[in-house]
Amino acid sequence: MATPALADTTIIHADGVIVDADSAPRGKSTVTVTDGRIVSIEDGFTGVPEGATMVHLAGKILAPGMIDLHVHLTGDPGGDFWKGAVEPDEWGVVVGAKNARITALAGFTTVREAGSGPETAFALRRGTAEGFIAGPRIIAAGVPLAIIGGHGDVNGFRPEVNEVLDTGFTCTGAVECAEKVRLASQNGSDVIKITATGGVLSQQGRGLEAHFTDAEMKSIADTAHSLGLKVMAHAHGARGIEAASRAGIDTIEHGTFLDEAAAREMKKNGTVLVPTLMAFKGVTERLGKGVYTPVVEAKIGAVADTARVFMGKALRWGVPIAFGTDAGVFGHGRNAGEFALMVAQGMTPRQAFASATTTAAKVLDMEGEIGRIAPGYSADIIAVDANPLDDISTLEKVEWVMVRGRVIE
Repeated sequence: MATPALADTTIIHADGVIVDADSAPRGKSTVTVTDGRIVSIEDGFTGVPEGATMVHLAGKILAPGMIDLHVHLTGDPGGDFWKGAVEPDEWGVVVGAKNARITALAGFTTVREAGSGPETAFALRRGTAEGFIAGPRIIAAGVPLAIIGGHGDVNGFRPEVNEVLDTGFTCTGAVECAEKVRLASQNGSDVIKITATGGVLSQQGRGLEAHFTDAEMKSIADTAHSLGLKVMAHAHGARGIEAASRAGIDTIEHGTFLDEAAAREMKKNGTVLVPTLMAFKGVTERLGKGVYTPVVEAKIGAVADTARVFMGKALRWGVPIAFGTDAGVFGHGRNAGEFALMVAQGMTPRQAFASATTTAAKVLDMEGEIGRIAPGYSADIIAVDANPLDDISTLEKVEWVMVRGRVIE
């Protein structure tokens, strides 16, 4: 006889379960979720308590919800940088609500928002946490720290317009950089984002090497760590990557011109590479179509070839690698396309899947909360047609998604 469910309980039946990237798939199983937490995983199909919700996923395999460590939910792809002068910050929340749902439906149940307007990502973070907005768990950086006039600062307008649009997060010198880290923490940042080198899509065209000095980056890293925050650094040039790792930065985003010396520094310090291969694919798809300004087109051309090989080099050199896509540079919802690009550069499907689950969870210091289907973990679960450890492409078509115990529809 059925017994009453004493809380908000969902019983999930599936033909297979992958509990984590290191484990062999289980057969037919029942996963019990109560109040947003996984309670148990049992072999076979068990009964459903009275009052519980039943989800029967015939022919499907359950897997941990995926984690994307580099997204921009509040933006969509395009070269129209001038919109920063005409659209209010609040519009970013509207765009972000749309993209949060799309991202969750693609199977990404946790994301790290890698740079947004002053409050937009924080509003989205609360909206998805409280269930007002369908979407993933959001770890939000807020406004990135940048040098004056560098990538991440306002560029491309008249000086007086640049000044009006300034977000207040540029800094010069170790003391001021420490101050801006503390300001970001005060304002609600979960992680500190910096633009450690020049970038591709900004109107700033002065190369892709280091922007911050060594002393500035060390001040940023030390201050963030003293507050219990990690630092993610947009970085392309090899010497900028090396300097950021040496300063104690936790993750390198992009890493395009990584060389062996920079890789040695990253390996020594445990600095994680987040390669964002889909970003390079996304921007090259728009080359020659009048989308980007000439300065941006030139920079895309400069990175296009190395983007096809650099992650494979990092893998061979022993650099830790975690999953991140830079969604927003390309269309949201295509995040899982990153897996095929990672495998093409030498990862096994199992390594690629781990990079978006257990490895990414560790980067967030959330390895006891997400990245696995296990008792006590958050109920972040997806269903797919095949075993992704054998066929990574199955992750490009996720059939069913649960985030923190809520089914996304």
